[in-house]
Amino acid sequence: MKKLFAIFAILGLMSVGLQSVLLAQDAEAQDAEAQPASEQVAPPVTVEEDFSTADVVEEPTGFHKALKIKFIEGSAFFMSLVAIPLILGLAFSLERIIYLSLADAHVDEMLSGIGEALDRGDVEGAKSLARDTRGPIASIVYQGLLRIDQGAEVVERSVVSYGGVQAGLLERNLSWITLFIAMAPSLGFLGTVIGMVQAFDDIQRAGDISPTIVAGGMKVALITTIGGLIVALILQLFYNYILNKVETILNKMEDSSITFLDHVIRYNVKHKR
Repeated sequence: MKKLFAIFAILGLMSVGLQSVLLAQDAEAQDAEAQPASEQVAPPVTVEEDFSTADVVEEPTGFHKALKIKFIEGSAFFMSLVAIPLILGLAFSLERIIYLSLADAHVDEMLSGIGEALDRGDVEGAKSLARDTRGPIASIVYQGLLRIDQGAEVVERSVVSYGGVQAGLLERNLSWITLFIAMAPSLGFLGTVIGMVQAFDDIQRAGDISPTIVAGGMKVALITTIGGLIVALILQLFYNYILNKVETILNKMEDSSITFLDHVIRYNVKHKR
């Protein structure tokens, strides 16, 4: 009961205070209307408001917000054209990185096991071991084991031929990445040229070569070029990384092929094939 009474008392005081505030505001509004416009004085700006305004103005802009502003300033249409090669190029790059990471398997144990199996004359065991190992090297070895009864020369030709096929699979889609690397700066330059034409159109309509008009138009025009160059640099880094991975796997393929042919020759000599 006491709590209920206290709540009602607080609500009564709040209602009385609110009514007094509203009456005071009405009185001030009536006085302001009655006072002539020339005699009305602007409300003073407190120091606290000045500090709050300065804080708002000097608040640092986040990276995403700044990037969004530059994207809009560079014309959303042309900046979208520059962003398309970036998205597609990154998609192809990630696909290649995942594929090459799976292809770059450790095959030393597989080659050792195949050599031991061939020394025992267990060709089917060697085939099973190559078939159960992932990667292009295991595929090349398996193709050679399928022709091991035809002699070492046939196995060597099979390894070389199928090695070329696997090398092509490793380098697949790299041409698309190089295309996007070339397209991004070209689209940026195209946006710059069109932006410059639009800037000259603004100067012609204004009838005066104003530094503000010229600087603003050139700023908007050059943003697309900056975006295109940044996209090309990002994709170039991914492209070089992928090329390095491909070269590493190709070197492993050559070394593994030589080791496998040695096992095949030893198998043929031992079993008089």
